[in-house]
Amino acid sequence: MVTVRMNQLVGNQRGPLMSPLQLSVYWRLALIFFFTAFLFFLDIFTTAVVAETCRHGNDTGTFASWLEKLAPNKEENQSALSKVLKDDADWRTESGTRDSVCGWTDWLSYGQMLFMTGLLLGSLFGGAISDRYGKRPVLLISMCVHAVCGLVPAVFPQPLLFLILRCLTGICCCCINICAFSLAVEWTPPDSRLWPPAFLPFCFSLGTMGGAPLAWLNPTWTRLHLSLALPQIICLPLYLSIPESPQWLLLKKRTDILDRYRSNSPADNQRLDLLLDSAWSDLQKATEAQREDPVTGGHASSDIIHLRHPTVLMRLFVMSCVSAASALTYYGICLNIGSFGVGVYSAQFFSGLSEAPCLLVPLVRLGRRPMSMLALFLSGAACFVSLLLSKYNGLPVLVMSLALLGKLCILAAIFISTLYSIELFPTVVRQRCLSLVNLSFRLGCLVNTLVPANPDGAISLAAMIIYSSGPIICCGLCLLLPETSGVPLPDSVADCNRQLQPHRPAMGALWSTETLVSSQTSKVETFPVEKDSTISALLI
Repeated sequence: MVTVRMNQLVGNQRGPLMSPLQLSVYWRLALIFFFTAFLFFLDIFTTAVVAETCRHGNDTGTFASWLEKLAPNKEENQSALSKVLKDDADWRTESGTRDSVCGWTDWLSYGQMLFMTGLLLGSLFGGAISDRYGKRPVLLISMCVHAVCGLVPAVFPQPLLFLILRCLTGICCCCINICAFSLAVEWTPPDSRLWPPAFLPFCFSLGTMGGAPLAWLNPTWTRLHLSLALPQIICLPLYLSIPESPQWLLLKKRTDILDRYRSNSPADNQRLDLLLDSAWSDLQKATEAQREDPVTGGHASSDIIHLRHPTVLMRLFVMSCVSAASALTYYGICLNIGSFGVGVYSAQFFSGLSEAPCLLVPLVRLGRRPMSMLALFLSGAACFVSLLLSKYNGLPVLVMSLALLGKLCILAAIFISTLYSIELFPTVVRQRCLSLVNLSFRLGCLVNTLVPANPDGAISLAAMIIYSSGPIICCGLCLLLPETSGVPLPDSVADCNRQLQPHRPAMGALWSTETLVSSQTSKVETFPVEKDSTISALLI
């Protein structure tokens, strides 16, 4: 039945490439990812705003001269000056008036850590909640809370409230990534599912570029948060028309909603039948793989036995290392983009611009393993050369350009490892393995916020060594993995063992077009769990 439906679509050359419901999903998810980038890098902008607006009361030079104008008498001047210097937390704006935000600038350094903590928490339960209650309601609630979290600090600039909101923003970002990626993949035909994980991060990079000029045009605390939050609040009604995942509706037997989607247009009816046939085939294959599992015992004990298998453990170790190293390098460069001697706002704009070429990654037919190794090696090499130039007083623009090249390559490695992880693990334990790989990625994000910077604000030498050496080490570890491109998904450990001696294609065949076979089986239900970032980006 699936073959018949696909032949009908392929044979219909005059039909549209996407149905109206699919277009509705894609452009709304693109808008969501565009706005998600605004608050994702908010800590970079708040630090820049505070640095430009606030100065410490211990700056006795200019501030003392200001006091002399107000109190010409020497004794009154000294008493007033000593009264100001008595409180170390007395920060003031350039105009000399007290600013409530300038009184707790030290708290801002914890914002990134709590945001990454929120991403970690969201990855732990975001997928389970969306599987139970549906992707659409979780996505809508997360978007509303996400927009409100950006607006509240403009009205109530309190330190504890700001940090709590940053953690809540991280949770919402992770839930948005999980639901958005899942909806995009499940509304995409099996032969085109390489494109959503490339298209949505491309929209995120556009949001990174758009947020930089907005922050530059609003260089105060209140205006900054209003400019980044109000566009999201205005666009919230647009998201109410996002349809639910057809696979989730099929599992929950919500045939009334499916019939309503079918009646929207003939193209929607045809495309929805194709998607449902593919989803039903995937679910049947996963169920049969579990029933045919030769391991005796309960489901939990079977999973433990499979996880203890040397092949699964080795692959889990390698992919966890790749995920942790990728997170350290990617977020290490993103969160320290203003430490390369270039203006924060221009650096942030070019940081988003450097990610745009990742949209072309699905066009490269080089295979999973060689592409991963190439991206990891180029990322580590670019970061290492950037480190050398920074230590020998190289041009800041050149240093930043090499660092952004390393970020682009590591983002490509993250994209490839997303598909690679899905294709490496057997069906019976794939979900658990992908969850552990995702946990390694989030832990790498969290560790990144604990790396101290130099007193002058530049990236420390130890951090840059980690950013450059981690990808290169993981490049060598990838030699332990087989090539999985164009190979059916393994349903058991025995299938994994048959991948241990991969066929080495000729160099002329490396660029040939791949055939997406049954590797689409678990992308529908496991892809968002493995890459919810970002990266995103998530991410997120």
